Amino acid sequence: MSFRTSVAQTLRSLAYRNFRVYFIGHGLSLIGTWMQRVAMAWLVYRLTGSAWWLGIVGFAGRIPILPLAPIGGVVADRWSRKRILYATNTIAAAQALVLSVLVLTGTVEVWHVVVLAMLLGVLDAFDIPARQSFFVHMIDDPVDVGNAIALNSTIFNAARLIGPSIAGMLIAATGEGIVFVVNALTYAAMIVALARIHTVSEGAQDRSQKVLANLLEGFRWAWQFTPVRAVLVLMALISFTAVPFAVLMPIFATEILHGGPETLGFLLAAQGVGALAAALFMAYRSGMRGLGRLIAGASAIFGVGLVGFAFSTSLWLSMVLLAVAGFGLLLQTASSNTFLQMIVGDALRGRVMSMYTLAFVGTLPLGSLFAGWLAERIGAPLTVAIGGGATLLASVAFTRRLPELRGKVREFWDARQAG
Repeated sequence: MSFRTSVAQTLRSLAYRNFRVYFIGHGLSLIGTWMQRVAMAWLVYRLTGSAWWLGIVGFAGRIPILPLAPIGGVVADRWSRKRILYATNTIAAAQALVLSVLVLTGTVEVWHVVVLAMLLGVLDAFDIPARQSFFVHMIDDPVDVGNAIALNSTIFNAARLIGPSIAGMLIAATGEGIVFVVNALTYAAMIVALARIHTVSEGAQDRSQKVLANLLEGFRWAWQFTPVRAVLVLMALISFTAVPFAVLMPIFATEILHGGPETLGFLLAAQGVGALAAALFMAYRSGMRGLGRLIAGASAIFGVGLVGFAFSTSLWLSMVLLAVAGFGLLLQTASSNTFLQMIVGDALRGRVMSMYTLAFVGTLPLGSLFAGWLAERIGAPLTVAIGGGATLLASVAFTRRLPELRGKVREFWDARQAG
């Protein structure tokens, strides 16, 4: 296969106008989002010098997702997903402007950051299920849904590569306040993109049942179908034990590698390089065949990268190992997302993607809090190593169940085709 053909295969979903508009607007917005993440972490560590407070802010930014993500999934299945995204992006822009004013006027305190981080968590509980359910309707051919999911992950991680590097340089030159201003401005790109997207359908908007009945229906389906339950449980375990390593990055940048905000930007960018490579790999492949092995293998790669990074004292080695970890983490989450999107019907899509949000993002607050608490007692390196080891064990357990899970998926597809 020629290089040009390979590129066309990888980028095939961009042939759809709606998805192309979304891809550009969301990509610009995500650069600002990653800039703000770095700036918030650096601001908290500058104000407190505490791993515990880094954990607290990580906890505050994600804890609303635990109770609210299932409700967000119901809302995404009952109301206009596009209007939900209009609202969440507008409020998030206002949040960034408030934070910038507090920093630029010198009045910011750590509790301000905690409260504003919690607001973002509330928005994410509604934004993520709506976004995950909406963008697949920009793809005319269902065969290309997996490619669109992978390209969505690609732009997310390209932004992870670009955003932290810009943020590190801006923080060093001007402080954190300007970073928050830039993030507020980038939300306009997403709002403009939404205005230019015109889809025939946003999917299911059935409001015939009561909200509680809708909620229980989604939970029941996800729990009773063993392959979906296994994927969600694996994601939740990894998200709790290992993914919170990110809140400890300022400690590695300053105390382990003896750097500053630029070092933090380099570390996060290295993770983004690995994740971007994984997203491009996922964009090139097609279909569901081999997804189970991919989920298990990716989890193992993530665990190995984390264990190695935990004990590295060299910036360049740390960047390489973070790239490995980023590759494994993205491969695991993107393959899990692809599996869920391709197997669930649209009537339940918002609710099942809220379970995905709950498993991947909703467990982060508890994990972040635990990671901050543990790092204060045994140090950041050992905390990260424990998370990597737990991920390896979870990968082994999932691999042992693969034959059983494949059988259940085959039964499911046979029953769907027969029906």
